[in-house]
Amino acid sequence: MTGLVMEGGAMRGMFTAGVCDVLMEHNIAFDGAIGVSAGATFGCNYKSRQIGRVIRYNKRFAHEWRYCSLRSLFLTGDLYGADFCYNAIPNRLDPFDYDTYRTNPMRFYVVVSDCETGEPMYKELPTCDEKELRWMRASASMPLVSSVVKVDGHQLLDGGMTDSIPLAKFQEMGYSKNVVILTQPRDFIKKHSELMGLMKLSLRKYPKLLARMENRHIEYNRQHEYALQQEKEGKAIVLCPEKSLGISRTEHNPDELQRCYEAGRQVCRSRLEEIFYFLSLS
Repeated sequence: MTGLVMEGGAMRGMFTAGVCDVLMEHNIAFDGAIGVSAGATFGCNYKSRQIGRVIRYNKRFAHEWRYCSLRSLFLTGDLYGADFCYNAIPNRLDPFDYDTYRTNPMRFYVVVSDCETGEPMYKELPTCDEKELRWMRASASMPLVSSVVKVDGHQLLDGGMTDSIPLAKFQEMGYSKNVVILTQPRDFIKKHSELMGLMKLSLRKYPKLLARMENRHIEYNRQHEYALQQEKEGKAIVLCPEKSLGISRTEHNPDELQRCYEAGRQVCRSRLEEIFYFLSLS
């Protein structure tokens, strides 16, 4: 089976959006897709087949405080306003195509982190209904600037805290040919978080999750290298920026969002022939 694996990275996800739009424009379909954090919230548009939606609404609401702001964090407990992002936008302001999403046979999964166990969870979202949107919200709920999301008896936060690049998991699930979208360049090496002190204070109720975060940089670097090694072995294609995108995780400049989106489009276009051959679509 063919799969699409999408890393997170907040507004680095504009790169992912650019890649996905080019893939959709060339009618490239996958048996399944899995997204982490922004890879989930933006990647779901692949299943709804909405080319251009991600860059459109992000630019439109770049300066809207209800979308992303310290004011939203102060008033709601979430830097990215939950009601605005997961209700107002998809249901009214820039409608999400739920019908196409539900009829598209591609299976779509998100990665979340269980605060109590410190382990990743993988949830399929076949309908993107109200409850499933809470799982998606959980996948993108960054520590320190998001409320813990409670759903189905679990307390959840950002999937990138425990499985940033779920390629190995997707392979384990049976997806043997994967296109992997990374939002960091090939030579990127993650360092120990300078925010661990604040993490220990904010997440003190969740010692197992904190233990996982203490070594997150080590696990991330291992996963990053694994993806590149799988590409060398002909088992995956890795699409990533040629150099650091240099964009803020909470970028409000529409021109910067467009720049990163175009970088994703350019990388994908340059490797289309290779992608078609790899997926045996040519």
